[in-house]
Amino acid sequence: MAETQSRGRVFAGKKRGTGADDFEGDDIFVAKKSMLPTMATENDPAAALASARHEFGEHGGVNMSIEASATFTVMEPETMRRMFSGELGPDRDFFIYSRHFNPTVLNLGRLMAALEGTEAAYCTASGMSAISSVLLQLCSSGGHVVASRTLYGGTHALLTHFLPRACNITTTFVNIGDLEAVKNAIVEGKTKVLYFESMSNPTLTVANIPELSRIGHEKGTTVVVDNTFAPMVLSPARLGADVVLHSISKFISGGADVIAGAVCGPASLVNSMMDLHQGALMLLGPTMNAKVAFELSERIPHLGLRMKEHCRRAMEYAIRMKKVGFKVIYPGLEDHPQHELLKSMANKEYGFGGLLCVDMETEERANRLMHHLQNYTQFGFMAVSLGYYETLMSCSGSSTSSEMNAEEKALAGISPGLVRMSIGYIGTLEQKWSQLEKALSTMQDSTLFNKN
Repeated sequence: MAETQSRGRVFAGKKRGTGADDFEGDDIFVAKKSMLPTMATENDPAAALASARHEFGEHGGVNMSIEASATFTVMEPETMRRMFSGELGPDRDFFIYSRHFNPTVLNLGRLMAALEGTEAAYCTASGMSAISSVLLQLCSSGGHVVASRTLYGGTHALLTHFLPRACNITTTFVNIGDLEAVKNAIVEGKTKVLYFESMSNPTLTVANIPELSRIGHEKGTTVVVDNTFAPMVLSPARLGADVVLHSISKFISGGADVIAGAVCGPASLVNSMMDLHQGALMLLGPTMNAKVAFELSERIPHLGLRMKEHCRRAMEYAIRMKKVGFKVIYPGLEDHPQHELLKSMANKEYGFGGLLCVDMETEERANRLMHHLQNYTQFGFMAVSLGYYETLMSCSGSSTSSEMNAEEKALAGISPGLVRMSIGYIGTLEQKWSQLEKALSTMQDSTLFNKN
């Protein structure tokens, strides 16, 4: 019989018995009959991750094993009936099918819950599947959402076009910085969700998470926050939000090689999303591959180090770019409208985020700038997404926010020439800055920049 590891994980391959006396009180789960990882109590996300239970491999490896099976066997016919009735589940090492629960994916969920300070988390095949599943779980036909008018283009399209057509769920978009407008937009008894991004895509507007959470709760709504732009920097659940969403594909992955998402929130919500009859995750099936979950579990422990360097360089570039004449938008700059707000909410030592924006006013100027930075000096790549070790640049209005029409972009503050930069950490800071300076020297159009 396999030996039990010191941190409490029984080696995979040992199927636990079904008798009451065989239950070993495994601390992965919220309660004996719940199926989800518990939260860490530390306020600092790095400390919380360090306190999360370490999962060992089947043969004692320091890394967990990958459970790549789609389906799982049982020793007795009666066991299967008890699993489908909910009497036996992953809390006692009984698994049915990987669309339901998979041990490797559950371990990643435990890490995500620790990172965000939530009671539970479930990982999905993409960030959009996490967003869609949460909204469909919380809202029924006739439901109403109040959302920030500045959102990732895919989320905006989901709320503006798909949900009204397919599900009769409508959305009122508001300036998320206008707390009175947010309060007035919420219809008590009808509005089910208050939805916003902790740091907006692409304008880097910082949401007042504590106050928005207070308003949402006073009005009886569930507060859902997309924290993709600010892992480690902000912890929305610790600031009052109910649900935290991520596109893990971005900073958390760090390699631009994985598509994945996560729902972090109360165990009651996440368990309901896995219900066999009514669960959006269970029935829509945005299942994460166990091999992907393993990869991501190995990257999360150094997320804090990566974020610190992303943020340090973003801050330094923002300061220098502003000095040479760029119109720079970065929450770390003192002239950013929410600079003091972010300072008051942010976890210490992680900076002000790894993205900055440069407003070139016109798309032609934005494209010319990016062309020089990529093709002449190799400062970065013209590509969507973010959180990569190389700097990624895109003109948001014609790319990641292209789902929005001209009026919606104007209301969201997205100018035609807004260049979003996800700052990488490859090379030395001075090396990369010299590449930027070189690109500036090759520019023939002296009107490219807005001089101060």
